[in-house]
Amino acid sequence: MSENSLGLSLNGKPRHFEKVPDAERLLDTIRWRAGLKGTKEGCRTGDCGACMVLVNGEPTLSCLVLSREVAEEKITTIEGLSTEKVGRLVIAAFEEAGAVQCGYCTPGFVVALAAQLGGRGPPPPLETLLDGLEGNLCRCTGYLAIQKAVAAAREAI
Repeated sequence: MSENSLGLSLNGKPRHFEKVPDAERLLDTIRWRAGLKGTKEGCRTGDCGACMVLVNGEPTLSCLVLSREVAEEKITTIEGLSTEKVGRLVIAAFEEAGAVQCGYCTPGFVVALAAQLGGRGPPPPLETLLDGLEGNLCRCTGYLAIQKAVAAAREAI
């Protein structure tokens, strides 16, 4: 690989990108180089949660992370979660609860919730799950449908 190349494990597959500037954000690498549009850009300041991905299983705001900082790490986007059991259960709960109005914030919520529910052992209490979503903003639903989706996903796990 050349000096400006970058390797990532993206949704379980090794990906390599050329001519990646040192200051490129992970969000831009995911959306524009990998073509995965599920990860959204909302604020560019880490305040909305729309760009949430998992880095080695940990929820991470991709607008605040440089791609080089996570080189060779395991990155999971909403597209990758849709192929995993917990991700499918969370997505189904959001759909059934009608918690997807415009859908812009939905991937961030799903990724953050799936990270909380993906551990071993019993799921955390509902209040803990809701607290874990504090950094995710929605401008459409009023949050009631999202709260119902969280409760349904917790029960499904």
